Amino acid sequence: MRCPFCGHEDSQVKDSRPTEDGAAIRRRRQCEGCAARFTTFERIQLRELFVLKSEGRREPFDREKLLRSLSIATRKRAIEAGRIEKLVSGIQRRLETLGENDVTSKRIGEMVMDGLKGLDSVAYIRFASVYRDFSEAKDFEAFAGSVEEIGRAE
Repeated sequence: MRCPFCGHEDSQVKDSRPTEDGAAIRRRRQCEGCAARFTTFERIQLRELFVLKSEGRREPFDREKLLRSLSIATRKRAIEAGRIEKLVSGIQRRLETLGENDVTSKRIGEMVMDGLKGLDSVAYIRFASVYRDFSEAKDFEAFAGSVEEIGRAE
C-alpha cells in the first residue's frame, strides 16, 4: 500500500479489525519509509459497477461520492455517521447483487431516496431537491406536502 504522505511503496499493518457494520476491514498501517500512520479500509467487491449518467456518460461507481452526497443531505441533522455508512453499504450491496454491471444514476438515486425516507424527512427533502432539480419554492412546497402525507399514513 503506497503511503499517502511520502509515496513509499511499502507499509506494515499494525492493527486490523472489522468495521461496526461488518462490511469492511479497518487496517492501521505504518509507512516503512517515513513512519507515518494511516488507515485503510478493505471491502468486498462482488462485481465492477459502472454508473450510466443521464447524458450518456459511463463512469465507475464511486462509493465515496455516494457517501459525500448523503453527508451533505444529512448535514446538521442528528444522524449518526454509522447509520449513513450502513445505508451506503446497503445500497452498494443491492447494486452488486442486481447481476448487472451497468446501473443508471436514476436507479441509484431512487435507492437513496428510499433509504433517506425512512431515516430523516429533512435529509430526504434536501436530497430530493438536488436529485429532482427543484427550481422554485413551490417545488419544495409540493414535495414537502407529499412527505407530510407519507408521515401521517405510517
